[in-house]
Amino acid sequence: MGYIRRRNEMKKSLVLILVLIVFAPGSVFSHIITFKIGPFIPRAQYEVPRNNLWWLEFDRMSFDKEDYVNLNLGFCFEYFLTKRISLVLSVDRYKRNKSGHYGGYVGYYGTTLGTDDDFAFPDIYGGEFNPRHSFSVSITPIQVSVKLTPIERAISFGSFGQRPKLIPYIGVGIGVYLWNVSLQGEIIDFDNEWTYSDPDTGVDVPIYPILAADAHEKNRRTVGYHAFGGLMFPVTRRMTFELEFKYNLVKGDLKEGFVGFEKFDLSGYQLSVGINYWF
Repeated sequence: MGYIRRRNEMKKSLVLILVLIVFAPGSVFSHIITFKIGPFIPRAQYEVPRNNLWWLEFDRMSFDKEDYVNLNLGFCFEYFLTKRISLVLSVDRYKRNKSGHYGGYVGYYGTTLGTDDDFAFPDIYGGEFNPRHSFSVSITPIQVSVKLTPIERAISFGSFGQRPKLIPYIGVGIGVYLWNVSLQGEIIDFDNEWTYSDPDTGVDVPIYPILAADAHEKNRRTVGYHAFGGLMFPVTRRMTFELEFKYNLVKGDLKEGFVGFEKFDLSGYQLSVGINYWF
């Protein structure tokens, strides 16, 4: 296990070094550097509910899609190709971990039931504990975009050009999305139904084994696409504020800890406020 941890840490370090190698020259050759922050709203779309990881979590657990809205941090380097077209290199970071319990079920320990396994009962019973687990998602897109400003902006804005009152823009691009998904804690095995004969009522009650889970999709990489639009508001000769909406479209294959599930939807909406510095 120690070797596995060290190897994963080494992979993360190599990715960070690669990002620095790619983006460090941007601070020298870019015309604009942008720092931004705002909520990332997962789309969490599904087509086959039973085999969709998002759906299973939201349908059975005490959390929902709104609980996975979280702040997204990012920075960009922008290089002008013409007065209306520029090339943008950007990195964003989203992560959300939520812990919750199963709705409608309670747990009984195997020692109480005289079995080797713990079982989930309908919550009409008192229960001895609430089966619960945490579900974590992180996404780091490294993106290349072509950005278009419909009205002509002065490349020399930062030094001696006329300062426009408003700078609208739109853009599209492609990126490599680095992502991780993990589930840790207890899960109810709904595919393995047992029957409990209630001695008080004489009714047969369906119950399900409770299993320990530690499933991961680590250091995954998927190609995706995005489109965005926004407005820049000049405040000084070298600084503008930015309001932006971005839509990311990407789905990743679940191959390690969640075999048999359909593609995991990494798509989402970003609303951000940023500060641009013009060179």
